[in-house]
Amino acid sequence: MLTLDAAGHLVYKRLPSLQMISPVSLGGARWIAITYCSFFAITLFAAPKQTANALTQIRSVLQAQQDAWNRGDIDGFMNGYASSASTVFISEDTIARGWQTVRDRYRKKYSSRAKMGTLTFSDLEITLLSSHSAVASGRWKLKRANDQPHGRFTLILRRQLEGWRIVYDHTSAASPPK
Repeated sequence: MLTLDAAGHLVYKRLPSLQMISPVSLGGARWIAITYCSFFAITLFAAPKQTANALTQIRSVLQAQQDAWNRGDIDGFMNGYASSASTVFISEDTIARGWQTVRDRYRKKYSSRAKMGTLTFSDLEITLLSSHSAVASGRWKLKRANDQPHGRFTLILRRQLEGWRIVYDHTSAASPPK
């Protein structure tokens, strides 16, 4: 049974845990509304900055890879990949699993500066999937003395303790001109 006491509080006579239920005061409601609006505003205005930061960080990883490649530094290039056994690289008709396997593949295929040439990434598009994952796609091109292989890539990146790293790389080469 609910009744009002002299102070205007609801009093429930049968259950001790519900003996007194105070209505929310106007000051309390105002405090709740201000807190909610503040939290909402912080969340709303922080999201674009976090997105811009993530996109800048991902672009920096890819720029660092391009720079390392162009110095002939395969290990520096590999810093863009997650140092994990679950890292995946797909090219042509092969799948390389694990950071070390991907590194060994690059070292074998690009065993000299002449084979490495000069790398350029272009047409980069990055989409954040969450605050900790993104997909990036673009074009790659090698400029070498005798040829200019090129193609496209799609990367999945994850934010890790050391920053954004590639966990999945699918790279394809365009057919050479006939």
